[in-house]
Amino acid sequence: MTGREILDEFPAGGPRGSWPAEERATELRDQGQPATVVMDLPSDSFLVVSERES
Repeated sequence: MTGREILDEFPAGGPRGSWPAEERATELRDQGQPATVVMDLPSDSFLVVSERES
C-alpha cells in the first residue's frame, strides 16, 4: 500500500512565471527523493508530495 506525504506547500497565487512548487520538487528529485506537485483546490495551494510505503 502506498501513501502520500506532504513535503511542502505553496500558495497558488504566485507571480506570473514563478513556479516555486515545481522548483522545490525538482530539488528533491535531484536529491533522489521522488516528488511531484499536486493542486489542492480547497486550500488553493500547490502541494509537493512524495509517495512512500505505508
